Amino acid sequence: MSKSKGNILFQLTGSIACYKACNVISQLVQNGFNVKTICSQNALKFIGKSTLEGLTHNPVYTDTFEEKFALEHIEIIKWLDAAIICPATANIINKIAGGIGDDYISTVFLAFDFSKPYLIAPAMNKNMCAHPATARSIKILKDWGVKVLDTASGYQACGDSGDGRLLKPNEIYEEIIKFFTSVIHTSKPALEQNLIGKKNKRFGVA
Repeated sequence: MSKSKGNILFQLTGSIACYKACNVISQLVQNGFNVKTICSQNALKFIGKSTLEGLTHNPVYTDTFEEKFALEHIEIIKWLDAAIICPATANIINKIAGGIGDDYISTVFLAFDFSKPYLIAPAMNKNMCAHPATARSIKILKDWGVKVLDTASGYQACGDSGDGRLLKPNEIYEEIIKFFTSVIHTSKPALEQNLIGKKNKRFGVA
């Protein structure tokens, strides 16, 4: 068996765009990455565990206190090289920006080691995308060093048309690889200095 190119934690939240996320996961696995998935309860209304297990050959995590996996949210943070939420709903974006940790995905975010890449691929209705709360949360996340991908514009499942569509699977895959590679190839001292600079800027330290 060939050596894995890296460990990626792929997190799905409740959007019809979950089917696009499966395409991205498939591309990652086919190109040599080891992928584990976390699904919110709402994501399971759009995609089944068996599909994700079949694509990744790994168990799907859904409950922070699931039997045999009660402390897995800590272990998985040590295991991963990069994390992404895709699709990321307005709910999860606003939740994690507010420091709330009441489900598996938000708990992992609170315990995350931000020396590693964290990406978010939003997918939501155009009004949710334009809402001031969402805009504020995205700014907060970017200030923390999270890479928030753009959204596409076009027809939406609800019948509206506008910004908020999830990017195409190929575009998301390319963004993951680009961001993953840039961080992994950064020397440790340079990466630490970059993180210190971000923290100082956040707290107003010159």
